[in-house]
Amino acid sequence: MITATVSAQKKKDGFVSIFDGKTLNGWECDTMYWCVENGNLVGEITPDKLLKSNTFIIWRGGEPADFELKLQFKISKNGNSGVNYRSISFEGVPFALKGYQADIDGMNRYTGQNYEERGRTTLAYRGQTTQVNSASDAEPIKNNAWVSTKVVKELNRDSLQQVIKPEDWNELHLVIKGNRLQHYVNGVLMSDVTDNDSTNRKAKGLLGMQVHVGPPMKVEYRNIQLKQIK
Repeated sequence: MITATVSAQKKKDGFVSIFDGKTLNGWECDTMYWCVENGNLVGEITPDKLLKSNTFIIWRGGEPADFELKLQFKISKNGNSGVNYRSISFEGVPFALKGYQADIDGMNRYTGQNYEERGRTTLAYRGQTTQVNSASDAEPIKNNAWVSTKVVKELNRDSLQQVIKPEDWNELHLVIKGNRLQHYVNGVLMSDVTDNDSTNRKAKGLLGMQVHVGPPMKVEYRNIQLKQIK
């Protein structure tokens, strides 16, 4: 049975802990791939337990709309993960989510970008400020990116990559308000999306972390703090 509770102890800045560091209370997942280890939420693929489809650990404490999320993550070199938000369950696949994702990967090629899992794919690469519009093309997805996206500003991706510490702890901060979606890593803005696509955008939804299909890997999360904005 899932106990969807959050810590009653609020910080002065309005954030509450949604992971107790000891149990999976409040979370739903395939325990073959997720566990609590040394106070951290751990997702792991081992050689004898390879994945056939991406799997998530899903927070069952609500469906945040406007919010800020702060957490720390560490991922192995070959790892591929991400934090999904404003998502829905993907029917027919256990523990699968469809929705916005703050991408995280061990090679630091995509960490911080905005990728819509099982949806419009890339909405902003790392370093981009974008405006996402409704589909204006018969084939709206090309090269794993949503075609009807306008790049308003683009920063140097190489310089942003240097901000991310490989195989070490990093801080992810999501600022999600209305149709503006901002992803920060270690205090630096990595992607900034304004979603004007009224057909596909979501105003609220599930929150979860991903383990991606691929080689053996390990991702760890800790200090998961949520502040919902009314």
